[in-house]
Amino acid sequence: MFRTILQTISGTALFMLTMPILAQSTTTTDRYLEDQFYVGVGYNVLMDKPDNIAQRNLSYNLQFGFIKDISFNKRRNFGIGLGLGYAINSYYFNLMATEENNIVRYEIVDEANFNRSKLGTHAIELPFEIRWRTSTPDDYKFWRIYAGARLGYVFSGRSKLVTDMGNTTFNNPDIEEFQYGLTLSFGFNTWNFHAYYGLNNLLKDSALLENGDAIEFRVLRAGLIFYIL
Repeated sequence: MFRTILQTISGTALFMLTMPILAQSTTTTDRYLEDQFYVGVGYNVLMDKPDNIAQRNLSYNLQFGFIKDISFNKRRNFGIGLGLGYAINSYYFNLMATEENNIVRYEIVDEANFNRSKLGTHAIELPFEIRWRTSTPDDYKFWRIYAGARLGYVFSGRSKLVTDMGNTTFNNPDIEEFQYGLTLSFGFNTWNFHAYYGLNNLLKDSALLENGDAIEFRVLRAGLIFYIL
């Protein structure tokens, strides 16, 4: 999985390096638009974990989408962005989820007793950004700072447990369908840092450990984002 993600990053970076030249060669108008498509990769960190829950493997994020660039000034270097995107998130930890009679039970297990425990989601996202950059109609290498928020609708969420005895997978109804948080992207030219801070829990209030403690995961995500046009 790690090798696959590295290949994705390398291929995306090569694509991004060539796209700005093609994009800028088509227009020199003062009414240019920037950064309307994005592709990103990142690492998910679970915050507010109950005691004895630890992450393992690579809890990754993949995202891509379109953002409408709306400028507020003549230079077109300040404005907002409104968009639509798609995100895949995976979380690996030593929390085992099992389903019986439509009830999901959670148990913290020793890592020697299983091979992999995963929670995976697919979501449609609505990003909103306040955008500032040093761009001009003829210069595709510029600094940018984009801050904003993101609302996600999780339309698919699954728990998977892999042991020496086999695999168990099921749709997990405890995953919050609507997830929202704050975002920040900044960088120069192709390479940009991206962060997301979740404001609500990953799981619903009904998700409890065997001892009755709430599982109040929130997500902190950090990675790279690449903008096109």
